[in-house]
Amino acid sequence: MNKFASELQQLRALLAERSRLVVLTGAGISASSGIPTYRDAGGQWLYSEPVQHRDFLLEPATRQRYWTRSWFGWPGIRDARPNAAHRALARLEDAGAVELLVTQNVDRLHQRAGSRAVVDLHGRLDRVRCLACGEYSARETMQLRLGQENPHLAVPVASAETRPDGDMTLPDALARQTSVPACLACGGILMPDVVFFGGTVPNDRVTRVSSAIEGADVLLVVGSSLQVYSGYRFCRAAHAAGKPLVLINPGVTRADPIASLKLASPCEPLLDALADSPAADSRSNLEQAQ
Repeated sequence: MNKFASELQQLRALLAERSRLVVLTGAGISASSGIPTYRDAGGQWLYSEPVQHRDFLLEPATRQRYWTRSWFGWPGIRDARPNAAHRALARLEDAGAVELLVTQNVDRLHQRAGSRAVVDLHGRLDRVRCLACGEYSARETMQLRLGQENPHLAVPVASAETRPDGDMTLPDALARQTSVPACLACGGILMPDVVFFGGTVPNDRVTRVSSAIEGADVLLVVGSSLQVYSGYRFCRAAHAAGKPLVLINPGVTRADPIASLKLASPCEPLLDALADSPAADSRSNLEQAQ
């Protein structure tokens, strides 16, 4: 039996008598959709320091830099498509196996794949929020406004390097020329509807996830190194409650020491095979009968 077959067998065996899953996903699940991950296989950060919440609020230069990079990087997120892992989790939800899907990603690929019970733990990049009046607007509207007010952004930048979350590595001189649009409703500061590093995940999201874990049989983590506490806390909670913690990740994660099962096979074929398993099919048939 090869490694993949062995790991799939272990996963199916662990889930055989446990039908209620909470799933937590990280950047790794979207990698084959063309969205880069933050860290390498050893859990080390791959880029320069990310945007900090406090800096975005207080420093106009930080906002110029963010929106300049985002203007180049947003189309890659907007045009990304769900992969087999996203679609498999949606099928598992349809089968009644996934009670809640919690994602640390802001790309909305789970929703595009068909998942409905989703908590966007760190927010969503397809929406912009005014920090003054709370008005929401579409990220694509911000893209159009940035282009209209900043003709210099239309010039391709050969040295641009794609980074996670619609960010790009660009010369700071380019950002210093950028005019950042204000809220059309009140003139306030516009911010992507995401939790930047140093920001706080809203309490209602944490409460919903914690409640779901209390009622779940298993916490399954896919594609996350769990180096950020906002996701790792749920692993600790599941472990403290005596619930199995399953990790699907080829690299090192912060929760390795407390995992019940660690699988290194690629998540796409593993989840795809799990969604096609007889157990998942039988749960779906039972729900339909009820």
